[in-house]
Amino acid sequence: MGENLWAWQTADGIPYLTCTLLAPWPHGFFTRGFYPRLPEVLINYLDPQGTAFRVKQVHGDVSLTAREISQTPAAPNSVHPPADGVISDAPHQGVWVASADCTPVLIGDVITKRVAAVHAGWRGTKAKIVPKTIDKFLALGSELKDLRIALGPAIAGEVYQVDPWVALGVSQSLEVVQRLPTEERQWDYLYTIPNPPVLPDGEPEKCRLDVRRVNQLQLLELGLTPAQVAVAPHCTFQGEELFFSYRRTHTKEVQWSGIVSG
Repeated sequence: MGENLWAWQTADGIPYLTCTLLAPWPHGFFTRGFYPRLPEVLINYLDPQGTAFRVKQVHGDVSLTAREISQTPAAPNSVHPPADGVISDAPHQGVWVASADCTPVLIGDVITKRVAAVHAGWRGTKAKIVPKTIDKFLALGSELKDLRIALGPAIAGEVYQVDPWVALGVSQSLEVVQRLPTEERQWDYLYTIPNPPVLPDGEPEKCRLDVRRVNQLQLLELGLTPAQVAVAPHCTFQGEELFFSYRRTHTKEVQWSGIVSG
């Protein structure tokens, strides 16, 4: 989970981030310098023989395989079907998600070489899109022990101010929180566990939420080990030179994250 799991690469003189857990697969968390290049172009930096697959992201809990993408009707005003995760089902398939504060999650199976890219904002995290994507991996023949997962650059909890109902609702996606009998007990737990997913805020009726940490805790609850999950030490909101941040600028620019199946 440390910084030594992450390394910067360059393409056309522009930096992008990689994770050593995902070394078996061409992959990258691309930065704002690549904007407005789309996955159909970006995949050439990873696998010139690859084909790019993406969806119309809707802050939901659905992940589609590449085959399902071709069979699913497009979302309104889009040529892509609505979903927030993409799963490969053949070699040389590049799967992609866009983000600008939400957590981009890249997943690989070291045995099957299957990969996935998932967009996990607070709504998708509340709906457990990453565990649901992993459930789909398991249904397709994967085993938990063979998965490697990288949570890419996203807004850090220390700067992500939200309403308490958002923070509690997202955190209640964790089984350990659900089991506590009262909201008061839930809040006490969330504020006091190591590396807490919820932080205090100086403004009344506000708090700070670490969505990426909630995703990490969801993965550990599934039974993955800490060594299987890497968390990028980069914040989109604070890293203005490298990343777009919707919370910072309220504009529509995004950075793309992708991984290519083996």
